[in-house]
Amino acid sequence: MPKISFTPNLGRHLDAPSMHAAGDSVATVFAEIFRRQPELRGYLLDDQGRLRRHVAVFVDGRRIRDPVSLSDTVTESSDICVVQALSGG
Repeated sequence: MPKISFTPNLGRHLDAPSMHAAGDSVATVFAEIFRRQPELRGYLLDDQGRLRRHVAVFVDGRRIRDPVSLSDTVTESSDICVVQALSGG
């Protein structure tokens, strides 16, 4: 099963331990995670179901290409990492 881990910064606001969740895309893994911990949805997705601008998701070390429908594929051995995106100047 894919493993998903969250930035330690999220721990200041929500309980978000690393966990395994079934799925063949980022969207299906997120659906399972949200079923278990619904409060994560508001942190990760906006009201349209898109990835929030301040959140970046990496699958096996590569940033996902589809932040709108989260269709990037994952495998049974994938590592999904959810981090806060950095900006500034």
